[in-house]
Amino acid sequence: MIFGEKLFKLRKENGLSQEALAEKLNTTRQAISKWENGQGYPETERLLMIGNIFGVSMDYLLKDSVEPSNDIKSGYYVSKEMGEGFLLSVRKSAKYLSMGLFFVTLAFIPYFIFKQDPSTYLIPTIILATIGIGLLASTSFCEEDKYKVLKQEPLLLDEKYLQELNTRYERMKKKYAIIMIAGFGLFALGFLPIGLERKKIISAGFLTPYYPICIGLIAVGIYIYTHMSNILDAYKRLAKNEVYTNQFVFKFRKIVRKKFDDF
Repeated sequence: MIFGEKLFKLRKENGLSQEALAEKLNTTRQAISKWENGQGYPETERLLMIGNIFGVSMDYLLKDSVEPSNDIKSGYYVSKEMGEGFLLSVRKSAKYLSMGLFFVTLAFIPYFIFKQDPSTYLIPTIILATIGIGLLASTSFCEEDKYKVLKQEPLLLDEKYLQELNTRYERMKKKYAIIMIAGFGLFALGFLPIGLERKKIISAGFLTPYYPICIGLIAVGIYIYTHMSNILDAYKRLAKNEVYTNQFVFKFRKIVRKKFDDF
């Protein structure tokens, strides 16, 4: 059975018209008709998409086998266009998430500056907290539905694009690691005076006037670390997908999501 016959068989078995399959593959009905009539093959990207749509391997599609192989590398096919769109979406949501946490943390500063007068610190606290919560809430709107599946399933990517992503990921990992360490350092530095006083290593109240500065350092540290780690995690999600999907957290989330869907 040649490729065209297999494509025709798979399309019919799944109840798809040539127009419907063409729409899924972002091509024309005429192209589907030519492939089914043995007049050429689709490019590699669309072959991967066909395999993903029908749940069959590339070997089955291209070799003269009668039955689909049981050894199928399953996963959701991600084109370069979709991958780049996902990374852009994550950058946007990471910015809102980190800014939201930044403002929520800053909301504690007015208390330490005007703690003797509640009527004075209450208004700026509410304003900062409201801005922060608003930014955090907007994070969910930045995440487009079409990209959610990329966080839920193993992925298949074109080999050339995967190599490009790996190069970018390794380069960014070195750069972002330094920035993330700096962010964590600011976070720890901000907590240090508070911790010293709580442990009574330094006399109580000695560093209290500097608490607003400490909170500012914590806020900046949270912003830097959250922003960078979210972007780097998105690149890892694509470039190191096999490692990512074997992590306990990914498997646990998948089990919980399945239980929730069954419920």
